[in-house]
Order: sequence, then C-alpha cells, then structure tokens
Amino acid sequence: MNQHPVAYVPKGRLAKWLESRLPLGGLLHSSFVAFPVPRNLTYFWTFGGVLAFMLLEQIATGIWLAMHYKPDAKLAFDSVEHIMRDVNYGWLLRYAHANGVSVFFFAVYVHIFRNLYYGSYKAPREVLYLIGIVIFLLMMATAFIGYVLPWGQESFWGATVITNLFSAVPLVGGTIVSLLWGGYSVGDPTLNRFFSLHYLLPFMIVGMVVLHIWALHVPGNNNPTGIPIKSSKDSVPFHPYMTAKDGLALIISMIIFAWLVFYIPNYTLAADNYIPANPAVTPAEIVPQWYFLPFYAILRAVPDKLGGVTAMFGAVLVLVLVPWLDTSPVRSANYRPVYRQFFCVFVLVCVGLGWLGAKPPTGGYVIAARICTIYYFAHFLIIMPLVGLFETPTPMPGSILESVLNFPATQAKADRRSQPEPLTGMQMSSESVCDRGA
Repeated sequence: MNQHPVAYVPKGRLAKWLESRLPLGGLLHSSFVAFPVPRNLTYFWTFGGVLAFMLLEQIATGIWLAMHYKPDAKLAFDSVEHIMRDVNYGWLLRYAHANGVSVFFFAVYVHIFRNLYYGSYKAPREVLYLIGIVIFLLMMATAFIGYVLPWGQESFWGATVITNLFSAVPLVGGTIVSLLWGGYSVGDPTLNRFFSLHYLLPFMIVGMVVLHIWALHVPGNNNPTGIPIKSSKDSVPFHPYMTAKDGLALIISMIIFAWLVFYIPNYTLAADNYIPANPAVTPAEIVPQWYFLPFYAILRAVPDKLGGVTAMFGAVLVLVLVPWLDTSPVRSANYRPVYRQFFCVFVLVCVGLGWLGAKPPTGGYVIAARICTIYYFAHFLIIMPLVGLFETPTPMPGSILESVLNFPATQAKADRRSQPEPLTGMQMSSESVCDRGA
C-alpha cells in the first residue's frame, strides 16, 4: 500500500508557525487521515459522511433563505413566494432546503437501522450511541419547526395539532402549550418563536455532531463482524480507503438529491401548503411529512390522547434503553440467526407504520397500526432481552482479517495465538499506518 506518515508534519514556515500555536492540522490528520478503521467496513458505514454533508447543506441554504424570509404571520407566506419568484435562484435554494430534509432523514434512518443490526450501541460505545439519539431528537424538532415557517394551510394546522398534544401532559401541559404559542392560539408569536428555534437548533446539532465524532474516535468504529481490532492487520487508514467509499456514496446521494430538486421538487411537499394559512378553514387531511409518519401512526393507534402522546414520544425514548435491553454477548446480527429474523420483521413493521401513518384513521388501518405499535415496543422490551438469553450464536471468525480473507481454520488458530489484546481507537492511532496495511 501507499506509505502514509502517522504523525502530521507541517510544510512551510506558516504551517509550522500555526501548528506550534494551534495544532489543527495534526488534529485533522489524526482524525481523518491516519485514523485506523476496520478493513471490513461496508457502504453501510458511509451514511455518516452523507449526513455530515447534508447538515452543512441545510445550514448553508437555511442561512441564505433567512436573509429573505419574514417571520410575520401576515408576511411569511408572501416572503416565501418572493423567494421562489423574485430572488435569484431562490427557487433552487428553497427546493434544496425542503428536499434536503428528506435525504437527511433517509440517511439517518439507514444509519439507525445499521446501528441496531450490528450492535454498535454495545459497550464501550454507549455514550456514542446516546449522543446519536440526542442528534435524532434535535433533527425531528428542527424539521417540524421548519415545516411551520412557510405558513401555509398544512403548516398552520400541523402546528395547531402537534402543539395541542402537549396539553395532554398532566399539570404542566397547559403551560407548555402557552409557551409554545406565545398567546391563546397559534399565531404571530408562535411563528416568531419557531423561526428563532429553527435558526438555533441546527448549530446545536453541529455541536452534538462534534461530540459524536469525538466519542467515535475513542473506541473506534464497529464493523460487520462486531469483533474489535486485535492487531494492525485488522485495520487500514481512514484515508484513502474510507474517504474513497464515502466519496462514492456522497456522489450517489447527490445524484438522487439533484433528481428530487430538479425533477420532482414538490413530491414530498403538501399541496395545501401552497394555500395561505386560514384559521377558519380546516384542511380535509392533515398529514405530516413522510419521516414523521411512523410516529404519527403510533399516536393515532392509541385511542386515549395522553396514551397516544406517551406512546409517540416513547417510541423514540425507548431507543435510549437499547444498550441495556440487549442481553446477547454477540454484537452483530450476522451471527445471531434468531434475532436476525425478528429484526427483519421489525424493519417491515417500521415501514408499515410509515405507510399506515398516511392512511385515514379508520377501520382496518387503525387495527393494523395497533398491531404494529405493539410489535414495535415488544421488539425492544420483550424480544431483545429474551432472545439474547436463549439464542445460540453461529460460529464467529477469530479476527477481522480472518473474516475478510477467509483464512483456513489452522491458519486462523495460529493467527489468534499470535494476536495481542484488542486496541482502542486512541491506542490504534499511534500505530504505524504502514504496518496496518501490510
């Protein structure tokens, strides 16, 4: 392989002067160039890079749109139309911002499912996983608030329905709703509050992403086998191996993103949102964006208002308990035949909840949503703890290198006897990159 220096060596007088005072180059080099990653990572590990790029895209387009948007109940809708019709390339910025959310959430859902399948939440990565859940919650709050800003019919009534849900909270529900509204109903103070929060929350997400990356670099990446790096032969440097994969995944994602923006920009947007908000006229259907539909289906599946709100928020908060609900000593579901079947059902249930969330809450749709909701919670609270206790895992390779090269059993045993103790991400970063690629 190519020879890559482990330590960052600045070139030029200015670079040396800056590095001696602010070692930013060395930090970036150790984090994104020489950092060792398991050599068996697949393209499922590239969605983190896609998410980072989409976050920057959302912030950049959002700042530009904020220059022309007016957070006033009488002017908001017209300011969006002004952006679309009069601002140079305003239509492109708005469509990129609106459709970028869909790409963002698709990538994060794949990222979450990958974590759940390969057991990336298990020790010593619990904090890394929990920071990811916080980012997910901030994303949902930012997306919901942003959908209100165009101040169309769907925006206004969506805000009315969702904020009213907090009134079901005992004792403090009314106070929470009043704080969100800034008055006695959804109106101009509500729009001002939501605009301020929508501008602030993305920068909070950036801060949490920095912590997420920091937490990742302590234990290092998980991998499809779930086996830790045991020797330098199990890993390769982040650059050029993972950067090449991340780059290809990003190119494919941008092609899909461009297709959404230029060919079907209104596919995920509600037609009612092109009608100015009217408190006197309720739309025939109030349906949230597709990335909220599974939680919306759970909300409607419970007949009691408080129970529905509890179930909806519980569907996200139960993810926090996953590192302690999974009792299996094996990380990857590749070696867990029973759990793998339940996980496939779980994915189908989540997709089914998304489909049911777009259907009217009547008849068989409600019954199906209740069955899916029960299974959703049962997967985490019942299936995951019990399967881990009684399941017999299939044989696992002795090392990452063995899983990649499919060593014969005799050679594998010899390799295992000669391997040192597993290394942490911080320890691995000090090894020779040349040795890692040998």
